[in-house]
Amino acid sequence: MDAVPPRPAQSVLWPPAGLRVRAADLELRYLDDELLHQLAALASRGVHAPEAMPFMVPWTRGTPEEVARSVLRYQWQARAQMSPDAWGLELAVLHRGTPVGIQAVGGKDVPTTRVLGTGSWLGRELHGQGIGTRMRALVLHLAFDGFGADVARTEAWVDNAASNGVSRRLGYRENGCSREVREGAAVEHRAYRLDRADWEAHRVAHPELHPGEVTYEGLDAVRDFLHLT
Repeated sequence: MDAVPPRPAQSVLWPPAGLRVRAADLELRYLDDELLHQLAALASRGVHAPEAMPFMVPWTRGTPEEVARSVLRYQWQARAQMSPDAWGLELAVLHRGTPVGIQAVGGKDVPTTRVLGTGSWLGRELHGQGIGTRMRALVLHLAFDGFGADVARTEAWVDNAASNGVSRRLGYRENGCSREVREGAAVEHRAYRLDRADWEAHRVAHPELHPGEVTYEGLDAVRDFLHLT
């Protein structure tokens, strides 16, 4: 009987599965199913105050089980839709080895535009510890240093003080404001832009807000997969 050939490592068939980005006690890691279920459970315990809604799509409304399932559905869909033309890389955020949230980075036609957007959430029980700023700073390092972006973008509702504060703290410039519908009401929605030159200058002026030594695993394979070489 012929021997069954060994199964290729997951990161060979799907290079994002091998990505790790580390700085001190913070890590961004590919969101495999084990981490995904842990983070879905975290989201089910709350992501923000009940009266608030920081997201464009109100996925945090519903029972704990409905919220957890929303996380699973969205993440499985995001994986399946990744291609060099349009992608969203969803990364688990681990603080001292414990999953605390999700940090996303991605865009359309990135090999040509060199523009990347970011989005994130952090379990409510972890708010107020500075982790939100640190995870954004680390994903910006991945975007500019790792993926070669020229511009990073993000957005936030006008009443999302935490997200707006992180963007301003890390050197973004406001880049317009639109009025959008949120849960049946019109609300101002702010856009922010961070150019590479501003990011580099901000790192020099405010090193305390940026990660120190950053190490990567699997970065080159992901760059090849996304045509970012």
